[in-house]
Amino acid sequence: MVDRAESPSGRLTVFYDGGCPICVRDRRTYEKLAGEGDNVCWVDITGAEARLREAGIDPRKALTELHVQDGEGNIFSEIDAYWLLMARIPLLKPVGWLIGLPLVRPILSKLYRWWVRRRLIRDGRL
Repeated sequence: MVDRAESPSGRLTVFYDGGCPICVRDRRTYEKLAGEGDNVCWVDITGAEARLREAGIDPRKALTELHVQDGEGNIFSEIDAYWLLMARIPLLKPVGWLIGLPLVRPILSKLYRWWVRRRLIRDGRL
């Protein structure tokens, strides 16, 4: 779980699936909401196995979970990764708070994993 006392304003590197139309759309939406001054570097994981391994991320897990690296090199995945991104945008902070609730978090995590796995199997990528 992400330490909620951490500042979400530092540099983040987001490892996302550029082969997923929904992921690409979500990235664009985030960038619009974040505006010009956002300090996020987006890395398409497609064909980036070496970079993922350098960062300590299993390429297969990168395909099934969103991963975010903070400015100190810490890696966060799944719901924690989403929380870090949402905490940076005032409009999304309440959503970030909601997904971190003890009852919501495990349910949302399970649904997320099911949805991603289903999408990857359907696309022949898993």
